[in-house]
Amino acid sequence: MRPSTRRRVGPLTDRPLTLRGLLRAFWPQISVTWGLTLAEVVMFALIPLLIGKAIDGLLVSDLGAFIQLGAVLGGLVLLGTLRRVYDTRAYGLMRVELGKELARRSAGTPVSQLNARLGMGRELVDFLESEAPASMTAVVRVLAALVILAGFHPLLASSAMAALAATMLIYGLAHKRFFQLNATLNARAEQQVGVLSTRSTPRLGAHLLSLRKSEIRISDTEGLIYGLIFTALLGMEMFNLWFATQSLGVTAGSVFSIVTYSWDFVESALILPMTLQTLSRLSEITARINQLEGVE
Repeated sequence: MRPSTRRRVGPLTDRPLTLRGLLRAFWPQISVTWGLTLAEVVMFALIPLLIGKAIDGLLVSDLGAFIQLGAVLGGLVLLGTLRRVYDTRAYGLMRVELGKELARRSAGTPVSQLNARLGMGRELVDFLESEAPASMTAVVRVLAALVILAGFHPLLASSAMAALAATMLIYGLAHKRFFQLNATLNARAEQQVGVLSTRSTPRLGAHLLSLRKSEIRISDTEGLIYGLIFTALLGMEMFNLWFATQSLGVTAGSVFSIVTYSWDFVESALILPMTLQTLSRLSEITARINQLEGVE
């Protein structure tokens, strides 16, 4: 009797090992965890506004807004706990299936490359678990801040939009360099097991030094881009603070909300270029792990 040649079919069988492939294979789990994330973000976005209203209410002995704030904070605790419990199980399953499929397709790939690519592949799931929800959160918070700031005065939102445009322009100028630097780092990481197998201390030292130089180049580029972007965003924060206190004539609670939403905009806008930089790295990784030998 001939043995069965039927291959194992998994969620990622015949799919590209990319972010899009993972989204299509695990859309039920991702939909749940991202839905919980969005609900949590919306509640977070309301907090500065509710705090401002609670301040104004408490100053005139009105507890209504204060009670609303407490209810939203309690909901956040419950929702955040549920999401984190579910995330661990959902994304753990994705890592297992991705690792198994990557190994199945890599029968002819040297062990050193396969070892490095297994680690790189996990970065795709890490992005879906951490960076993607963080960027989703940042986008919602940026939009909420723009809408609420515009509600106080259009010039407040205009200054925020100008800072965001400067942020995207600065990152766009560095995108190609990030891709090239990550390609060099990943290529060297694939060589690590081979270098270790030689048991040569000089070769290992040279390899680790090359990794260090690549990481320093990436870090230096990140530092320069971060400094330029942060300068543009802080300029917006200072302008909004000055304008709110000198030109609007609003209450203390409103000034608090304006300053808080402006700072919330700064923190959220900083996440967006970091997410784009991660996507630059992942685009290089997906091209690398999908060029596999020995696919059955």
